[in-house]
Amino acid sequence: MTQLPPEASSATLAGRLAAIRQQIAEAAATAQRKAAAVTLIAVAKTFPAEAVIEALAAGQRHFGENRVQEGMAKYPALREIHPDLVLHLIGPLQTNKVKQAVAYFDVIHTLDRESLAEELAREFARSGRRLPCFIQVNTGEEPQKAGCAPQDADAFIADCRDRLKLPVIGLMCIPPAEEEPAPHFALLHKIAKRNGLDQLSMGMSSDFDTAVMLGATHVRVGSAIFGGRSYSAPA
Repeated sequence: MTQLPPEASSATLAGRLAAIRQQIAEAAATAQRKAAAVTLIAVAKTFPAEAVIEALAAGQRHFGENRVQEGMAKYPALREIHPDLVLHLIGPLQTNKVKQAVAYFDVIHTLDRESLAEELAREFARSGRRLPCFIQVNTGEEPQKAGCAPQDADAFIADCRDRLKLPVIGLMCIPPAEEEPAPHFALLHKIAKRNGLDQLSMGMSSDFDTAVMLGATHVRVGSAIFGGRSYSAPA
């Protein structure tokens, strides 16, 4: 991974954000892409609103949360001050949380099954609010992980777009933790390209520069911005 510039102190959240933005720019340049084509999503799950406020002060506007309830609790007051804040749902979405997700979030990254697609279609029609959606692909075919199987992706994409008329804008993946991520990113890019999709949500704190070089348009970075997490913390 690219070394942090000396002027971007890792002691401050603003410094870490600046360093990550530089790494994105350098990875994009290596791939002959524009850094502006990559959206940095600061994943603030388990961190308090104060951490989000610090990131907002440093110019960050895109944030990611894993849980609908945490997004509902943390962001309404922040949106009043920063109406340009964009909230991405990057964790698994249960069908019984669709109504809340559509009301409180701006982008969904984890559309992964027919029942969820149908519930989203119903809620979009009911509310008149249509959120851009990424379809999650389980590139490693891990049984414990959400996402449609790669071999089923083409049919699922077509069903979501053609039958349900969902605003599918791209694909998302989370490679297996113990495997080299590049082949998974390349596979996601291949599936997206053959389906006419140009948005790719892939890459996290440990591999976002690799993801950018392989076509990521959205990278989801948490601990590299906010620090280590305590998962016993209240959500």
